[in-house]
Amino acid sequence: MESPKNILRLGLPNGSLQEPTLELLKRAGFHVVVSSRSYRPTVNDPDLELRLLRAQEIGRYVDHGFLDCGITGKDWIAENKADVEVLAEFNYSRATSNATRWVLVVPEDSPIKSVKDLQGKRIATEAVGLTEAYLEKNGVKAEVEFSWGATEVKVPELVDAIVDITETGSSLRANKLRIVDTLMESFPQLVSSKGAFQDAWKRQKMETLVLLLRGALEARDKVGLKMNVPSSALEEVVASLPSERSPTISQLANADWVAVETVIAESVVREIIPRLKALGAEGIVEYPLNKVIP
Repeated sequence: MESPKNILRLGLPNGSLQEPTLELLKRAGFHVVVSSRSYRPTVNDPDLELRLLRAQEIGRYVDHGFLDCGITGKDWIAENKADVEVLAEFNYSRATSNATRWVLVVPEDSPIKSVKDLQGKRIATEAVGLTEAYLEKNGVKAEVEFSWGATEVKVPELVDAIVDITETGSSLRANKLRIVDTLMESFPQLVSSKGAFQDAWKRQKMETLVLLLRGALEARDKVGLKMNVPSSALEEVVASLPSERSPTISQLANADWVAVETVIAESVVREIIPRLKALGAEGIVEYPLNKVIP
């Protein structure tokens, strides 16, 4: 009798994290196809079964065992008090590689200068649990109400302050709002249920997923560079390369030339190529990278 096939049920976030998460998976080798009418994306890995869900819910579904693992924000794990195993944290967000922040915000002209000034005030937020824990930690009693969205438009007419999520702060500044304090910084995390973590096959599959995703992140903003260099100029060429590790050097058929290959930050390529050319390098090739595995 054929044994049942091993399947790893993975939750992916929709909303603002959907596109950067799918792009990261693509660079890691997982091509995910999302239908507008289905929350079950397909992927080119028969061992994976995907679910596309709100980031706010993924931690809870992993905690309860409905999903084996999922990618969601550290903030929503804390908000839901989800009892999960954190396998990895990934430094990306909706538009940048910066962490998103949950911040206490008031109008620019508000007299509120610190969390202590919130005593007896009203606060609107989507992260009620995080906000209540923050107030308790600071010994402040205030009314916290759940906000369904567009939280920034509620001050000062409806509430005294808000706790909102921001990546760059530009939207808050555009609405003439001022950040008083930061409650939490958050990156996406890959989390596992306790049961899946104890399953040898699932744990190995998740560890492989972590390895590939980290490799994809490591390759972000980097490129490969290879060239042929006269042996007489090799020392100067190597010294001019801002590589994190020593470049790979190979002898060519012509004993007077060597091949040099390295990985560098894409931002410096436009400056370094003319310098390499001036040192005698030829056949310079720049190529993109999907993964860099340390």
